[in-house]
Order: sequence, then structure tokens, then C-alpha cells
Amino acid sequence: MVLRVGLTGGIGSGKSEVSRRLAAQGAVLIDADQISREMVEPGTSGLAEIVTEFGPDVLLADGSLNRPRLGEIIFGDPAMREKLNAIVHPRVRARSQELEDAAEESAIVVQDVPLLTENNLVSLFDLVVVVDVPPRLQLDRLVKNRDMTREQAKSRIEAQASRADRLAIASIVIDNSGSLAELDRQVGDLWTELRRRQQLAPGS
Repeated sequence: MVLRVGLTGGIGSGKSEVSRRLAAQGAVLIDADQISREMVEPGTSGLAEIVTEFGPDVLLADGSLNRPRLGEIIFGDPAMREKLNAIVHPRVRARSQELEDAAEESAIVVQDVPLLTENNLVSLFDLVVVVDVPPRLQLDRLVKNRDMTREQAKSRIEAQASRADRLAIASIVIDNSGSLAELDRQVGDLWTELRRRQQLAPGS
């Protein structure tokens, strides 16, 4: 039967590096961020609902979503963020379920969900993999790789679940504070463990 794996980690943790490596090993990867972008493309009901809720200022001249502008509206305002989540999250969950249902019975399905901890989604998965790095390294990576100021990076980190909260839900932790070679080794070990669990699952 399908093994359902939730993959999460804080911003700047390198979660996408782990998800790419798992996909290369043979996992069926479902990327919540990618799906959320698809759900608000021009012509979708998701984008129309966002415009109704937040106004035409959240659109660019070509009719696509002005993500920086929308980010300014919701960042630091929990009520606005909840309104956006109420539009996007049900669509993402429905599409994720469609993709999971289409997977072969022997598949290892990895759902890359940035806000898995914040949205209490642990119960949807057979196990949860958390990509972990110290906050200091998160901060350095965001400043270096995403062109953020240290203040912007710090506020983004603080807006997410705490490191302790993420680790508390982890079945398996990937420490991504080292080299890419070390990450390769850990993901290889992870894939071996996922295959073992999949083969031991009832109905396999």
C-alpha cells in the first residue's frame, strides 16, 4: 500500500534539496507550494476569489497575482493570512489528494508541505520527516541566497512554527547543516528506511 510521508522544514532549511533527492530516488513528490501557485494562476477560481477578498491591487498588469503585494497585506496580519489560507488551502488539499490517489499502490508518496506543523496536518501522514538547521544558519542562508535583510529574514523565521515545535512532530530528522555530500548520505539512508517501512506496511 502507499506510504504517505509528510516532509517539512523551516524557511531556509533546504527542504527543496531533500525533496529533489527523494524524487530522484523514486518517490512520488507532491509539492504544496507548486500546487498553491497553480491554484491562483490567471483564469482560476482561486485567483478570482483572492481579488474579491483583497481587491484588484493584488494583480499585476498582465492579470497574474502580485505576490509581493499580497505578501505585504498578509504578512504580520493573522486575520488577513487566515482569509488567504481559507481560499488556497482547501484547493491545495483537494489537488494533493487527487495526485496521491493516482499513485501506484506500492508508491512512496512524499508531500512537501512547508506549513505542516502550523496547520496540524500530522495525522494525514504515516510519518513526518523534518529538515532541520539551526536558526543562525537559516538566517545566514536567507540573507545570502534570497536577498533579504537580516531583519526581514528574522521576521520570516519568527512567523513560522518554532524549531522545537517542528522537531516535536518529527518521525525522522534530516540535519541539513552540513555539506551536500552529507545530505546525500542522509537522504540515501532515509530512502532505505522509507522502503523498509513501505514493505512492512499492512497490505504490502
